[in-house]
Amino acid sequence: MSFNVTLRPSGVAFQVEPDETVLQAAIRQGVGLPYGCRDGACGSCKSHLLEGSVVLGEHQLKALSAEEEAAGYTLTCSARAQSDLVIEARTVVGAGDFPPRKMPCRVTSIERPAGDVAIVKLQLPANEAFHYRAGQYLEFILSEGNRRSYSMANAPHTQADAPGAELHIRHMPGGRFTDHVFSKLAPREILRVEGPFGSFFLREDSAKPIVLLASGTGFAPIKAIIEHLRFIGNERKAVLYWGCRRRADLYLHDWALQAAAELPWLDYIPVLSESKAEPAWTGRSGFVHEAVMADLPDLSTWQVYACGTPAMVAAAERDFVSRCDLPAEEFYADAFTSEADKHDA
Repeated sequence: MSFNVTLRPSGVAFQVEPDETVLQAAIRQGVGLPYGCRDGACGSCKSHLLEGSVVLGEHQLKALSAEEEAAGYTLTCSARAQSDLVIEARTVVGAGDFPPRKMPCRVTSIERPAGDVAIVKLQLPANEAFHYRAGQYLEFILSEGNRRSYSMANAPHTQADAPGAELHIRHMPGGRFTDHVFSKLAPREILRVEGPFGSFFLREDSAKPIVLLASGTGFAPIKAIIEHLRFIGNERKAVLYWGCRRRADLYLHDWALQAAAELPWLDYIPVLSESKAEPAWTGRSGFVHEAVMADLPDLSTWQVYACGTPAMVAAAERDFVSRCDLPAEEFYADAFTSEADKHDA
């Protein structure tokens, strides 16, 4: 039998089947809940269970601690209903507008802008337009049901000319999928994907200035957001902070420089955490989120869009809210959780 789920304070209601998680049911029915990895690793879908009971599947303690679970919190991506539920969770306007769909794709090109980064471009079916929001991701469907998630680095309007996706893939040595990408993947190879997923995308109903914060290949969805801002004729102030270890890791540095030169509303500030090994580097050094705080000690009137390692995202959210007065609800994030992250207790 199915169970009813009611969200507070919105009053939105939907049904969940016994064989699916609360989040799966919400996505299936176009209900916008906040989420990221869908694997119990990032904690983005953490919500307060007000009424009813659930069984939690496998998840990490850093996403939901035992103390939080005892206090009534749950992860909608891991929770299976055992009764009707009432859940306190903010609804994300627009997150359910484009239902995910499965489709074949063809590899059109593979570039290596850095030793451990590949820019893979995919051709998507032209018979049905692929709709998504800048910042969202798709998943490769591998054999035995395994999946790998990557954000789309191209803005949605690019689908009008050539349906496709640009993905930035970092090599994880020993990783089943990325080892294939960096050793055997070739143009014309056929893969299978599903998307779009994710509640990380630009909130266009705000006029607040924007901090775009990226580390490593977390730059991919930030690039898509910048392309979308250009396309819609944005006039909001935006500052891009891109943190990497070494200069070579800023794999699209020239692209970012050119975008900042062409767009009067955009500033670009690259930050290297291992700048001592770069004698020619004259730019900013240290942790990228600390560079933001040094420049913008008062974030009370800003929005922040952060994408990168879980450690960077967690530190930025904690420090921006507690030390820079950023409203907690104006921090939007997508933590890039690798397969190793997902299985690291």
